[in-house]
Amino acid sequence: MSIPQSGGGPIESFDQLAAYMESGNKPRDQWLIGAEHEKFGWLTDTRAPLPYAGPRSISALFDGLAARYGWAPVREGDHVIGLTRNGANVSLEPGGQFELSGAPLASTLDVGAELQTHLDEVRSIAEPLGVRFMGIGAAPEWGHDQMPVMPKGRYRLMTDYMGRVGTHGTQMMYRTSTVQVNLDYASEADMVKKLRVSLALQPVATALFASSPFFDGKPNGHRSWRSRIWRGLDASRTGMLPFAFDEGMGFQAYVDWVLDVPMYFVYRDGKYIDALGQSFRDFLAGRLPALPGEKPTLSDWADHMTTVFPEARVKKYIEMRGADCGDQAHIAALPAFWVGLMYDQTALDAAWDLVKGLNAETREGLRVAASVSALQARRTGSSCGTLRVPPLVLAMLAWWRAALARRCNSRPSSKA
Repeated sequence: MSIPQSGGGPIESFDQLAAYMESGNKPRDQWLIGAEHEKFGWLTDTRAPLPYAGPRSISALFDGLAARYGWAPVREGDHVIGLTRNGANVSLEPGGQFELSGAPLASTLDVGAELQTHLDEVRSIAEPLGVRFMGIGAAPEWGHDQMPVMPKGRYRLMTDYMGRVGTHGTQMMYRTSTVQVNLDYASEADMVKKLRVSLALQPVATALFASSPFFDGKPNGHRSWRSRIWRGLDASRTGMLPFAFDEGMGFQAYVDWVLDVPMYFVYRDGKYIDALGQSFRDFLAGRLPALPGEKPTLSDWADHMTTVFPEARVKKYIEMRGADCGDQAHIAALPAFWVGLMYDQTALDAAWDLVKGLNAETREGLRVAASVSALQARRTGSSCGTLRVPPLVLAMLAWWRAALARRCNSRPSSKA
């Protein structure tokens, strides 16, 4: 989950909302890679989830990482809720999932080195405490009542709201983990093509990286239960964004969708103010019930953008959000997979040619099939006949290999 955004002044014009996204445009030679992953900590003697406080806890890990490796604490009130160092952040998901949000880096090799350093540092503090971590898409044994609750105001509000909307929201918050990558775009047109391809092919990533077949101590009938959970959360802020494939798609169309998603909160003076279900459009007009007469800042807009959870999400970059977390090799592979497809024009164009004829029903059906059957998934639809995941995977991996080879050959350091 995101930390509060900062650095934005008052919103004085509606055009600033789309301009915020447009400010992410970067020339190709400035494109970077930002990797994120979450993992569950557990106590080796009891197999219980790692608590927030105590001698063997998340707090103890934070203290050790700060003292030994120079991480600076991030606080909310009296609690340390994260760490920061050199553009990277360690943060907490609602159930204590330990998240690394890496610094923006130039190559997948750099991303892999950052991951290795992080895991080595965490292991050096955790193992003497009798703590280990597992990379998996959903907690396989623990029930909801066993999960620790992190001391973050955002999560208190979200937990209450998730209990009223959808059927699986608290499962997502407390008992799932993901790996994702954040990638740049050059222009509005480049953003649109990348968003469309990443949405249409996100089910392939779900299938390739599926690792959550167990839940509540038993098989759940899905290869990716985490993906299934996202379909039962809150339809207003999740899913495959059919509008992204409409003619005229661009920054403003995405803004219009986000504006219509109900709010969670407003962050003021270190506290989260309850704005559950309220309208950002009303906020723009100075009519937000939570803050009567006050208008939002760009930081408020950036915060609100973090409360939508589609399979691919746009901020000033695009987040690929469809994969379960897994082991170290799995975590390193996901960024490389999407870099090969998104940062090579030949591969991106080929991927778009493959998916541009699929309709919304087929894309959604493939998403469902991937969560159930992973690499055995197939979807029969009016726009595609019978579409099977394995041929899609083979095509994408062929483009990916060629793309990374071109990327290595074009870079002075031979780094992909």
